[in-house]
Amino acid sequence: MNNAFYITTSIPYANSSPHLGNTLDSIYADVLARYRRQHGADTRFLTGTDEHGVKIVRGAEAAGLKPQEFVDKNSVKFRELKKVLNLSWDDFIRTSDKERHWPGAVKVWKALEAAGDLYKKTYKGLYCVGHEAFITDKDLSDGICRDHQKKPEVIEEENWFFRLSKYSGEIESRIKSNALPAGRQELRVVPETRQHEILALMKEGLEDISFSRPSKDLSWGVPVPGDSTQTMYVWADALTNYISALGYGSGDEALFKKYWPADVQVIGKDNLRFHAAIWPGMLLAAGLPLPKTIFVHGFLTVGGQKISKTVGNVIDPVELVGKYGTDPVRYYLLQEISPFEDGDFSYEKFEECYNSKLANGLGNFTARVLALGEKLGEIKVDLKKDVAKETAAEIEKAKKTVEEKLDGFRFHEAIAAVWGLIGYGDAYINNEKPWDEAVPGARRQAAIVNVIVILDNVAALLAPFLPETAEKITKCVSWPSENTLQVKKSANLFPRI
Repeated sequence: MNNAFYITTSIPYANSSPHLGNTLDSIYADVLARYRRQHGADTRFLTGTDEHGVKIVRGAEAAGLKPQEFVDKNSVKFRELKKVLNLSWDDFIRTSDKERHWPGAVKVWKALEAAGDLYKKTYKGLYCVGHEAFITDKDLSDGICRDHQKKPEVIEEENWFFRLSKYSGEIESRIKSNALPAGRQELRVVPETRQHEILALMKEGLEDISFSRPSKDLSWGVPVPGDSTQTMYVWADALTNYISALGYGSGDEALFKKYWPADVQVIGKDNLRFHAAIWPGMLLAAGLPLPKTIFVHGFLTVGGQKISKTVGNVIDPVELVGKYGTDPVRYYLLQEISPFEDGDFSYEKFEECYNSKLANGLGNFTARVLALGEKLGEIKVDLKKDVAKETAAEIEKAKKTVEEKLDGFRFHEAIAAVWGLIGYGDAYINNEKPWDEAVPGARRQAAIVNVIVILDNVAALLAPFLPETAEKITKCVSWPSENTLQVKKSANLFPRI
């Protein structure tokens, strides 16, 4: 039985430093990867940086650097988020890596060519540098690109084109098959609103797309095999990162055979067309399996506005974590932001959430339980006899809810289930009053054992979401042997701010 689980993020563009919105992909993927590992899956988690294209060249020129120097400088900032956000990715791929990435991109290109799905023609269109793509009048508002608020350039050039139109019906069929109760686990698009969005695009019929740029205009990228006059389009080469990172095209494809197709590909809504239309078209043309699930999340706004350097509302995740800590940042993004809609960040909302949910909620409950537990010293516990049936039922209910909600990518509702268990534990303490010496000693000890077991399970459930916090709790609740429990107090998990 193949127990492999492969999860990827879209790879952020290395033309600037990361901002808070860039972190959503990685945090969502990290929770899913940690949860799968916790439950025994052979998990592989990939992220990286997209490093080719016009924006990189222009950014490098503005910085007075060569493109390679420019992406080297920016890529390391994204790599450093692993420590900053406590991410557990297994691999970090860079598209400028000629040894690891380029062979896979070349192999895919040759497969499309062998399928007869690449042809050359002269094309005139509107080119948006922000998109790194040709766009149409439907993407404009008063002649300006809606997403990037800039006027596109009119470009006429000879390019290689991919026959995406040839696969429009097949892609539509594959997506629709997963809308059925007995559908295959292949090209499932979540949430349903994004599935409807991509199917509406399919209904119009996918058009053939430009797959290269003249190398005289863009030399920074993967050269088209057999045509030195052309460079692969930035996203045509970037999309192959998901398989090049597994050794596809390298001569050693053991990881590719083990982990592909991806179980989950995490993307932002602006990447939907690339990942649910173009990428499946490329895979079909190359005769490769399609990803099982594409999870599409919304944008993060700041103060109700789209994140923009011009507006001046860019939040540096490194600075935010430096001020408040890693887990509070993870908690806010996972619990306060709906994964399927756009969500907003403000310092006022963040601090209110921190104090009410972390300091007064989890932090206070943990402190109460550890203070009570430490007084017991080392005690013998029989979990089957000493844990009340109602307590065991509440713990089991929380576990099932977390599993169910994570299967549907409802991170905020999964965390809410853990907080429901915390609420139950708080109410249990208030009802049983284990601090009151008027309560018989056996009953007080039984109550303390029950809330310690609740806290121990809260830590296990929180491990994928708030790994640092879960570890701190686990270190305080130890089991020296199978039936021996020992508790010690700890410093306040979340001092109020």
